[in-house]
Amino acid sequence: QVQLVESGGGLVQAGASLTLSCVASGVAFSAYSMGWFRQAVGKEREFVAAISRSGGSTDYGDSVKGRFTISRDNAKNTVLLQMNNLKPEDTAVYYCAGRPELIARAYVRTDAGNYPYWGQGTQVTVSS
Repeated sequence: QVQLVESGGGLVQAGASLTLSCVASGVAFSAYSMGWFRQAVGKEREFVAAISRSGGSTDYGDSVKGRFTISRDNAKNTVLLQMNNLKPEDTAVYYCAGRPELIARAYVRTDAGNYPYWGQGTQVTVSS
């Protein structure tokens, strides 16, 4: 059974940093591309970042480019989202998502519909 568990959310002030972690179990993690998405109250789910199976390819949503960094440790079945210079508009529930990939790809997927596995989410609140 695939399980993704996020942690690391919290309440911070604008300008602060947070690192979210997602640990996967029940999967051959190195065969999965991974993504982070977020959903604020009253808004649609938004792409944040994604990383390929090997970590060689990444992509970011326009609103977080230059501030957020996605990385993975396949030995630890973990994907991280380092968030710097947080802004109040980053306030949302952050979700980890996984997609099995039969072959290595040079690109990552940014559409939430392409990810069949999801964590329960972790709340990030940024105060001004």
